[in-house]
Amino acid sequence: MTAPRVLCAGMAVLDEIFRVEHVPPVNTKVIAAAFASAIGGCAANAAVAIVRLAGDAELAAVLGDPLYDEIGDRILAGLARERVACPGIVRVGGATSTISTILVDASGERTIVTHCDERLFVATAQHPGRLVAAADVVLADNWLPDLVVPLCAAAQERGLPVVIDGDGPMAATSPLMTLATHVVFSSQGLRATSGDDDLDAALARLAANTRAFLAVTDGAGDIRWWDGRAAQRMPVFPVQAVDTLAAGDVFHGAFALALAEARDAVAALRFAAAAAALKCTRFGGGGGAPSRREVDALLARSMG
Repeated sequence: MTAPRVLCAGMAVLDEIFRVEHVPPVNTKVIAAAFASAIGGCAANAAVAIVRLAGDAELAAVLGDPLYDEIGDRILAGLARERVACPGIVRVGGATSTISTILVDASGERTIVTHCDERLFVATAQHPGRLVAAADVVLADNWLPDLVVPLCAAAQERGLPVVIDGDGPMAATSPLMTLATHVVFSSQGLRATSGDDDLDAALARLAANTRAFLAVTDGAGDIRWWDGRAAQRMPVFPVQAVDTLAAGDVFHGAFALALAEARDAVAALRFAAAAAALKCTRFGGGGGAPSRREVDALLARSMG
């Protein structure tokens, strides 16, 4: 059988990750307990997760200068190792690719410092229709609208599911809300978008502006989704968190893949929750994304 294919569109980053006991104060020097250099960014992390979960992933993203930007070269090399196809990579002359330094503390929480060249935000992909032609689902984050909106529009024209990762704030009237069939927010992204601190009320408010399926993740808290009348809840899988970096990206990749496999949205949320929980037990950001066998085993144990 041919594996379902997801086109992931948005951010691709190089993550330099340090494990520390706690975030150090200024004018101090600490020794990291561990270090990892990994692919980062919402879309790129999701693509890596999809391949590890036995799907096919293609990536549309924006990187720096093709001649002088070594960061972009390292990102592409990492994606190649993970068997992520990159037909939609746009490289911007004179720009540098996005890079992050991340400190992960003993509780698994992270502090992130990112540099993103402003010239990357205005880049667009050529031939959006061609890029979505072989996809079963399109997954886009909301950080690079100039790149992802035309791809989502092309997907809508084909009648494909369009999943939006609401990782950051966006207008409730954003074209992405109109084009989406499914929007899964982070709690921070939903609060910033809706202007409401209460997640249930925030879902209700946004549901009035879109026909998309709406859901929100809340770290170790319950997943919430809007069923058309009220917010419903799903507990996450309890784990000892080692590193929460990229858990949301893995969640979105697994959710999109589950839709491509013809699961309903609620079943896709549960599959995604299992994948994200396993990622949190491993240091290394998106490099800790689990395999399909591991996710299936966790789901089977939870049913026992």
